[in-house]
Amino acid sequence: MGRNEAAHASASDVSGDTEEFDPIGTLTLIGIYFVILVLSWVYIYYIEFLGRDLIVVG
Repeated sequence: MGRNEAAHASASDVSGDTEEFDPIGTLTLIGIYFVILVLSWVYIYYIEFLGRDLIVVG
């Protein structure tokens, strides 16, 4: 009996309780990672390049 009911169920009944995909959480995480990446790059830039004296070769 269970097989017969599942075979004749409509497409909307088979999926049950559905939620729409909400990408806000994913976009938030990507944004946070991007901000961390940019801040890390700026910090390393200042440590590597601006922390040294300027040397003119020539």
